[in-house]
Amino acid sequence: MFHIRHVDSLELPELAPYRTMRRPVEHVQQRIFVAEGDKVVRRLLETNLNVVSLLMIEKWVDELTPLLKSRPEDIPVFTIPREQMEQLVGFRLYQGLMAVAQFPPPLTLDEILAASPKPRLLLALDGLADAENIGVIVRNSVAFGVQMLIAGETSTSPYMRRSVRNSMGTIFKLPIFEPPSLVQTLRELRSRGIRCIAAHGHSQAKTLSQCDLSRDCCIVLGSEAHGISPDVLAACDEAVAIPMANDVDSLNVANAAAVFLFEARRQRGKM
Repeated sequence: MFHIRHVDSLELPELAPYRTMRRPVEHVQQRIFVAEGDKVVRRLLETNLNVVSLLMIEKWVDELTPLLKSRPEDIPVFTIPREQMEQLVGFRLYQGLMAVAQFPPPLTLDEILAASPKPRLLLALDGLADAENIGVIVRNSVAFGVQMLIAGETSTSPYMRRSVRNSMGTIFKLPIFEPPSLVQTLRELRSRGIRCIAAHGHSQAKTLSQCDLSRDCCIVLGSEAHGISPDVLAACDEAVAIPMANDVDSLNVANAAAVFLFEARRQRGKM
């Protein structure tokens, strides 16, 4: 269900989430996120997440009508000329289509693990700041069969607009766990027999091909600038490095995630 509203004022209270696009922390506090672009919005509309509203240029109404009619809630769909839309959100838009939705209800660690068949493959983030990197990591995670993404308390939320956009909507398929303490969560995982493996670029102990990723494990990624923090590193079972040539000392964190996850998938006979 949906109803069309033509925007006659950029000050409409219902447009507040679009006016505050440059203040994404407020969105996280309100537990709402913005989906941007054709593929991401379509994938959002195919989920059971609660959609708050859509904002679009007129051309999208007919194209999205079948999906909107299938929704259980009555969604306000705001139509607006492109120039006014860009004035409202504060930046240029390629496709002229956005939506606001609520975060999924939070799940406990027990709930996510109970729904995850063995051998489990989990991924944890420590101190990642770049939402675009996180979005690519989410997409990699879904592609390679990760069952839970643990976003540590020092990492940017995976529901930031740029993260949702770069995930291409795959975030709607991945359980997200945001604990108050990543260190404590890693300790809890280890107590349950889930090995925690630090992706540590300067590790001299073991390379990726020497690491057993075929059993229950959680791969831990560190920040773009400083890597894994000492406390989080100490909470892991082992540190593992990707061997590299030509004196390159590190990869982009999203690329490193893809390499680790591919190797885990290969060891499990999925490749």
